[in-house]
Amino acid sequence: MSMKKDRTAERKRRKLRIKYKIRGTHDRPRLCIYKSLNHIYAQLIDDENGTTIVSASTLDMDLKDKVKGSNVNSAKLIGEVIAKKAKEKGITRVVFDRNGYIYHGKVKALADSARESGLKF
Repeated sequence: MSMKKDRTAERKRRKLRIKYKIRGTHDRPRLCIYKSLNHIYAQLIDDENGTTIVSASTLDMDLKDKVKGSNVNSAKLIGEVIAKKAKEKGITRVVFDRNGYIYHGKVKALADSARESGLKF
């Protein structure tokens, strides 16, 4: 029997560890990201009410022609878009939820882009 650990199982363990420490409120929602093999998704979530305030992804119709797949450039664009939508709703401060992903590559690009566009976390 192999002792090799599954990458997805490790991410889920990290995700659970983070989940108990991070809560999004209406004043300071949780910026949650998810990345699949083909797309990147970002949401601002109010955990008190259980609602999604704004969302952005590479599947959005207005971004469909600007992005190609799930790469660092797409992540930067999604970070800018989510920050712009948050500002329109009057949100400037968020709690960053990396959703168990290691903070590098696409996750780091999205976070840095959102910070440069005006979100504070």
